[in-house]
Amino acid sequence: MKALLPLRIALFYFLLSFTAFAWCLVCLVFAPFMPFHKRYRFVVKNWCSCAVWLGKTLVGLRYEVHGAENIPAKPCVILAKHQSTWETFFISAYFEPLTQVLKRELLRVPFFGWAMWLLKPIAIDRENPKAALRQVAQQGQESLERGAWVLIFPEGTRVPVGQKGKFSRSGASLAVNAGLPVLPIAHNAGMFWPKAGWGKTPGVIQVVIGPAMYAEGEGPRAVAELNQRAEDWINEQVQLLENQAVTN
Repeated sequence: MKALLPLRIALFYFLLSFTAFAWCLVCLVFAPFMPFHKRYRFVVKNWCSCAVWLGKTLVGLRYEVHGAENIPAKPCVILAKHQSTWETFFISAYFEPLTQVLKRELLRVPFFGWAMWLLKPIAIDRENPKAALRQVAQQGQESLERGAWVLIFPEGTRVPVGQKGKFSRSGASLAVNAGLPVLPIAHNAGMFWPKAGWGKTPGVIQVVIGPAMYAEGEGPRAVAELNQRAEDWINEQVQLLENQAVTN
């Protein structure tokens, strides 16, 4: 397995790119005529599940999920650690339908970006933080009202293993205003699929879904407290997972 790993990784990226291109073409033809829930399953869930499967089959990126019993019956705001690309695929396939906060430049990518546009993502301008916050609040509320989970990586970008990024309060603010909880998710995917480079390391990615967290009160203080509570839980769980992986 190790000797053939570079070839397996190359094959993985080839198939990932090929299936993305081919599937986007199919989706652009058929998906516009589907209602949102079916469109999400057709466009995102199927391909992201395929991406996770390719990683498992070709590169040995297996995974275990802990805390699935914590998932609320009603969609809410998901706050997840961001270390790699893997968790984007996994979370998008695991929760449906789902709206993701992403940088608007991604929608300009031919075929891929056009297909993403069909899913009504919250495409923000990172150069204008204040406008981005207003956009997340407005479009996030609309997504929750139509029964979609809202995925937010509060660090804003992928953060290398062992490092912590500053948590944006946009997700906590959205949850408080909607009267819904945040669902924290921690994982150690970055240890197997690093932020930088093409290299991959076979292993078992641990995903921990925490208990739904509700705000204690309303207003800015409640938002700040909820955000800090989610940040502390995620960072603590990530540290535990990374320590366990090193020990094993």
